[in-house]
Amino acid sequence: MGLHTYRKKRNFKRTSEPRGRVSKRGSRAGLQFVIQKHDASRLHYDFRLQLDGVLKSWAVPKGPSLDPARKALAVQVEDHPLDYGDFEGVIPAGNYGGGTVLLWDRGTWEPLSDAAAGFASGKLHFILNGEKLRGEFAIIRMRGRAGDAGKNWLLFKVKDKYATDADVLNSDTSVKTKRSLETIAGDRDDVWNKKKVQKAVNLSAAKKFAWPRDFSPQLAVLAEHPPAGEQWLHEIKF
Repeated sequence: MGLHTYRKKRNFKRTSEPRGRVSKRGSRAGLQFVIQKHDASRLHYDFRLQLDGVLKSWAVPKGPSLDPARKALAVQVEDHPLDYGDFEGVIPAGNYGGGTVLLWDRGTWEPLSDAAAGFASGKLHFILNGEKLRGEFAIIRMRGRAGDAGKNWLLFKVKDKYATDADVLNSDTSVKTKRSLETIAGDRDDVWNKKKVQKAVNLSAAKKFAWPRDFSPQLAVLAEHPPAGEQWLHEIKF
């Protein structure tokens, strides 16, 4: 598939997502895998395996599992560039995939047979060495309906010493920053906009002042009518 579809779906004049290129070099660290929790139009998990110089990618609506009895639908999406895999932050609304992205897991993966042949035939058996997911897994393409065009796969855990019926999705913070989706959305320290990835404001030159000795918190007061004007926001006082 390469990166043609990835680039076609994005407007790089509006967002600074990496255009990327198909990597010809391997990594000394091994083949990379990442899982990004993505709060877009629908919350899902993006499962990505490095193969043939790109990140082969699937959207997993209900997320991965360590329970061999649970098989998760994984919908194949366009290949992504390798440098996409480290992103955590906000894709502005109105852009493809707009929403908040959390780096849920990362590590390396080891194919247990020829990876390229397995992907082509629709059956990959592999070991994940992640921070949350470990041990043997498999992802198998379903035949499905004709309109699905082979995009539907099943991702599941193979029974081994790492298998458990405990819900791994309860581990819900980023492996990169230990933050939640809500915190990332509020911090907005990495935002893909039309100019560049915005970084957090550097406060190293800020001046320190003593905490005020006396101050009064803002309290609600009774009024006959709310103030008018677009500059006001209102909340109900119980």
